[in-house]
Amino acid sequence: MFQPDLLKDQVILITGGGTGLGKSMARRFLELGAAVIIASRRKNVVESSAAELAEATGGRITGFELDVRDYRQVEEVIQRSVETFSTITGLVNNAAGNFISPTERLSHKAFEVIVDIVLHGSTNCTLALGKHWLRGSTPGRILNIVTTYASTGSGYVVPSAVAKAGVLALTRSLAVEWGARGITMNAVAPGPFPTPGAWERLLPPGMEEQLIKRIPLRRAGEHQELTDLAAYLMAPQAGYINGEVITIDGGEWLQGAGEFNFMERLTPEMWQAMEEQVRKANRRDRESSD
Repeated sequence: MFQPDLLKDQVILITGGGTGLGKSMARRFLELGAAVIIASRRKNVVESSAAELAEATGGRITGFELDVRDYRQVEEVIQRSVETFSTITGLVNNAAGNFISPTERLSHKAFEVIVDIVLHGSTNCTLALGKHWLRGSTPGRILNIVTTYASTGSGYVVPSAVAKAGVLALTRSLAVEWGARGITMNAVAPGPFPTPGAWERLLPPGMEEQLIKRIPLRRAGEHQELTDLAAYLMAPQAGYINGEVITIDGGEWLQGAGEFNFMERLTPEMWQAMEEQVRKANRRDRESSD
């Protein structure tokens, strides 16, 4: 689809870049000539992913440990990235977290964790890098990964819906405020794109087929479909797109707004099975980090 040097001279920081869609975007950006910084809370994951992607693509990539909730850590990663690559031209706010649960079953702390990662984390990275660009009168491009329910809301993922709606408002607001100063803001709203961690946490056992039936194309998205869209939006050729949110979901939200509203069909036993599945996935993640 693209010229092989589409992202030549671009240096792109991707939060949550060590796994899932973030890692897929990193790979595609490298293939198209960008230098890439991936950042993640798990040091061993981000370092191994950076090494894997460097070997696979031959591109320039580095990885840093980063908790996006900590503004000082964000500033430090930006400084280290500039020291490594001389500049940063783009940011992808991809770090996220989610719980699928009846809201009354969530503690206030669970709600706080999601909002901190998604909304405050995206704000921290945007603000820190935006200030860096503005001080140097340097243009920049920011891409926020939201969701199809950021506009509509959705039951059973209320913390995520609240946080992503905030990121959507951030996108549109700063597109106006910073656009005249050379910084553009856009967002992508993906539908279902399978990743092991996300699908285990967001789909109760046995409901994959029902989810696919909600999509007019009757399939989930393929990672390259999303990464090609992200690559275009981060490329200089997309410089006149500002303040837009592009949905890529096979028409799912048109068929039924509210991605997780169908969870009303779950029985208490199914919710219990879902919680056990999430705990199992979390244990595996902790063990892989040790």
